[in-house]
Formats: sequence, structure tokens, C-alpha cells
Amino acid sequence: MPHLTLEYTNNLDNFDPAGALAALNEALFDSGLFGESDIKSRAIALSTFRTGVNGTRRAFIHVRIALLSGRTSEARKTLADAALAALQGEIDDQPGTELQLSVETVDLDRPSYAKAVLNG
Repeated sequence: MPHLTLEYTNNLDNFDPAGALAALNEALFDSGLFGESDIKSRAIALSTFRTGVNGTRRAFIHVRIALLSGRTSEARKTLADAALAALQGEIDDQPGTELQLSVETVDLDRPSYAKAVLNG
């Protein structure tokens, strides 16, 4: 744990999702809340999206961090802030584009979560 999902609109210039995932994983590890191999992340490019109702050129990146339940609100907020800072460090200027960045944390039900690690 955790599972991190990065969704981004495919109209971003010079965005490196692999680099962003590396920076996000590092931020999560630096929090001291997780073991190094417990951090799992993935990026999903969005080709169909809409922001708002007018024709302004817009883009967004949203990070969802799914955690086992039991973390305090303060710990979750600190983690979200660290992830947002890491993400901001990976974004080039987007001239002519309004770019929205957001991070959320969500709880996974600890009693019903199942995991196995297989070493081949």
C-alpha cells in the first residue's frame, strides 16, 4: 500500500508521466509512511475529457492515492501536499493552457483488503 493513480489529459506539452510517477513515488517514500516496495503507481492518459463549458484550452492532472484506512486527516493532508509539490516539480509551463493539478487520498477498507507477494 498505497496505490497511486495519475490521470492526465493528453493535450499537455512535454509531460513525462514516467518521470512524474518516479517523483511521486519518491515523495510517498519520503513521507516515512510506506515501505519502498509497497508503493504502486500507474499513469492513465485521457484522450476524451472536458473541463468547464466554454472553449478555453484547459488540461488537468489528478492524482488519487488509495490508502488502507486508519490514517489521520493530518497525515493524509501532509501526504497530499507532498504529492502535489512533487507533481508541480515535473510540469513544464503550458503557454495558452489553463492547467489544474489536484491530489486526493481515499481510504481502502482495511479488513477486506487482500494482498499476496509472489517471489519467483
